[in-house]
Amino acid sequence: MNSIEKQSKPRTLADRTLVLGLGNTILSDDGVGIYVTRLLQNRIDKKDVSFKEASMGGLELLDLMSGFHRVILIDAVQSGKVDVGTVVHMNIKDISGGSAMARHQVSLWEALELGKQMKMDLPAEIMIYGIEVQDILTFGESCTEALTDRLPSIVEHIINREFD
Repeated sequence: MNSIEKQSKPRTLADRTLVLGLGNTILSDDGVGIYVTRLLQNRIDKKDVSFKEASMGGLELLDLMSGFHRVILIDAVQSGKVDVGTVVHMNIKDISGGSAMARHQVSLWEALELGKQMKMDLPAEIMIYGIEVQDILTFGESCTEALTDRLPSIVEHIINREFD
């Protein structure tokens, strides 16, 4: 890292939380991580919380997370085993090896392991919120009705668990 990069990186990130919404907003429910992150941003007014959106996974996420103390990842999950809108949460420490949580997170654990080996400034805590979805293949710029109806309760769940 050169001196310009060091100077441009705020020193306050070490105490900050990043809420990172993952997904693709043109594939119906696949955008739920981004939509929930936007709703959280409208509700949470804390100077130590940052919000970002990403349509990528794995190694690309390392740069977005670097320097933050805590990261909250929000993404779509399609297991077909629970009701649409069900929220599953886990700490990254509970995942070993690859995860079948969602296609954006399949290589997350491996990417973090690589980041550690590269001595990157990675978060001390990473919480993952997987939201059960109905349709991630149909082109559409909004969630299905079943998932849209659940968005307020999903947002409340995350606020109560992470910010109260």
